[in-house]
Amino acid sequence: MIDQLLSTPLTELTGVRHPVVQTGMGWVAGPSLVSGTANAGGLGILASATMTLPELEQAIIEVKERTDAPFGVNLRADAADAPARCELLISYGVKVASFALAPKPELIARLKEHDIVVIPSVGLPKHAVKVASWGADAVMIQGGEGGGHTGSVPTTLLLPTVLDAVDIPVIAAGGFFDGRGLAAALSYGAAGVGMGTRFLLTADSRVPDTVKQRYLAAGLDDTVVTKKVDGMPHRMLRTDLVEQVEGGSGIRRLVPTARRTLEFKRMAGMTWKQLAVDGRAMRKEQGRTLGQLALAANTPMMLKAGLVDGDATAGVLASGQVVGVIDDLPTCEELIDRVVIEAAAALKRAGDYLT
Repeated sequence: MIDQLLSTPLTELTGVRHPVVQTGMGWVAGPSLVSGTANAGGLGILASATMTLPELEQAIIEVKERTDAPFGVNLRADAADAPARCELLISYGVKVASFALAPKPELIARLKEHDIVVIPSVGLPKHAVKVASWGADAVMIQGGEGGGHTGSVPTTLLLPTVLDAVDIPVIAAGGFFDGRGLAAALSYGAAGVGMGTRFLLTADSRVPDTVKQRYLAAGLDDTVVTKKVDGMPHRMLRTDLVEQVEGGSGIRRLVPTARRTLEFKRMAGMTWKQLAVDGRAMRKEQGRTLGQLALAANTPMMLKAGLVDGDATAGVLASGQVVGVIDDLPTCEELIDRVVIEAAAALKRAGDYLT
């Protein structure tokens, strides 16, 4: 384990040693991965969207049993129980609350009353300006190269435009996997990088080994962005199932979608009323159509089938384009040490160009 080599606004804000964030991937970012990242000096983010409230509490307790280092929890700002989840973070002294969508100003204020660092994810400069004006401490941007729900603007264009728009720290995600990427992001002016697929492919990740090998075998052109899973652009590995979903009609997908929605409802312990409340919130906040909402609960179960059950024939495998350049499964400590040492060396080399 290396000592701190790089001090940035991210390390100062959160108290971690290294400006590397393990993103909150559903079904992937559990206590093992989060604590492994935290103990290695990075910022581990626990994914809570696929957990019930009691499951989230137990996961927080488990992380705290495994590490004394700072860590975070990723929350759905539009979830009906978002306030209750925030109270869990407060009661257990979690350091960081990250959000896939912009949390309301009152939720940000509540968290900040208890010195919890608030980091929403944004896809456009105007969204960064909005959450900064509401009191967010930092933002994370994800370029189109990233896995899961993604946009079309590449990191190399999204990052500088967001940096120009706000004065709070900006974390860059989408396309990062090594120290050269971290050095490049810091040179742009970012405070650190977020990595998802790279952390999924570590020894500390609990994704089944057979699935990890499927990722390691993928090339740079083996991901696809589709709207057919939940109506929103979603980057994933190009599997036979994804090809079938891409080519299939809405009518043929109707029965499997309804079945997985019922499975999600049971798994989440939600009533029909709670499901409807969440759906209305997603429609209001994200502008989704009724058809897209019908697909939304489909996604967690398809991801679970692939990332937890290890069945790529029945599930999808979210992935960033960096999957095509990853060929090993280091521990979180080995990965973060390597990334930080490489970044420091790259920055030093770049400094040698100065006259």
